[in-house]
Amino acid sequence: MQEQKYQAVLAVLSDGRSVSEVAEQWGVSRQSVHAWLRRYEDEGLAGLAPRSRRPASCPHQLGGIVEARILELRRVHPGWGPRRILYDLQHDQTLAEELVPSRSGIYRALVRAGMIDPAARRRRDEHWRRWERAEPMELWQMDVVGGFELADGRRAKALTGVDDHSRYCVCAYLMVRETAPRVCDGLAAAMRAYGVPEEILTDNGKVFTGRFNHPPVEVLFDRICRENGIIHRLTEPRSPTTTGKVERFHRTLRAEFRTDRIFPDLATAQAELDAWVSGYNQHRPHQGIGMIPPVERFQRRAEPIRQPAAASSLEDRTGDDWIARRAGSNGVISVSWQQICLGKAAAGHNGDVHVTNQLLHIWDGRQLLKTVPRNTQGDIRKKHASIPRNQH
Repeated sequence: MQEQKYQAVLAVLSDGRSVSEVAEQWGVSRQSVHAWLRRYEDEGLAGLAPRSRRPASCPHQLGGIVEARILELRRVHPGWGPRRILYDLQHDQTLAEELVPSRSGIYRALVRAGMIDPAARRRRDEHWRRWERAEPMELWQMDVVGGFELADGRRAKALTGVDDHSRYCVCAYLMVRETAPRVCDGLAAAMRAYGVPEEILTDNGKVFTGRFNHPPVEVLFDRICRENGIIHRLTEPRSPTTTGKVERFHRTLRAEFRTDRIFPDLATAQAELDAWVSGYNQHRPHQGIGMIPPVERFQRRAEPIRQPAAASSLEDRTGDDWIARRAGSNGVISVSWQQICLGKAAAGHNGDVHVTNQLLHIWDGRQLLKTVPRNTQGDIRKKHASIPRNQH
């Protein structure tokens, strides 16, 4: 190539041929011939040598410090993907002077380093339909996950629960055996800590329901839901995506809490799990809710969402703020055209409703069944409530 350029230059300088004629003969543009002549005059024969086409500068090129930080984050946190790493880089004060790359740039850096296999990249099924409850405490997704190995050779399991709207972990209760009493102990502890949800969604495991037994029976988990006015919903058989939020929580639990290690005993495992859950709820950004910690969504629930009426007002229910309603065959009562589902277990039962400006509290004697926001205003047709029944 250098020899051809030299012959073209000699044809113009020595033979006196025109630039256009030489360019046509060598199959190049006139601008190229002029460039060869200029370089030959400035640098001689060395000016005709091939030159690198690499740009003198590349402003968007990933800096060495940033790329090293990306690879270090991935090594320390194998479960982090490009989006999570990008969030950490954007909040890293030590990189204030560095240009933070895009998510695709981080992905390419991980591929170059062999930390991500492009062929293993998952493709989302287009027929999946995402859904999410509008407020916290409307629905909990609950399940059981195993893999907690103890030093004595036993393997513990955990009852886990995630609030559907906020992804807040409301339950992570370890147990050596997956029995109905132990599962219900975890459910009771979660309700004491956070209150009573409106609904709970589980799979069809025997510790959760006996509806598919022959004959059907009411297991302890179903009974607790019924007595607390909770609607217990079940997934369709072989449909794990219905409880996708708690299943995704299990994946994070395995990747970040490292359940493959061996714990000295159950108490130690529970203490370490509680500490991890606290960080997950309070500080860890969640990709499914816009990279904010779950606690920010969980705390936005209306307060007091499930608080009972004042204790002093329970004895006298003859005031204008108390009315009586009877649940229909479907377990639904109506208050000023607002329908409230109490569950099929409440069908045909009488209940008392305490009406406030913003909330409706539904009572069965001294037991609070449900509290819901009041969606309608104006006068409510009165039917005086009864005196509370004694509870023993």
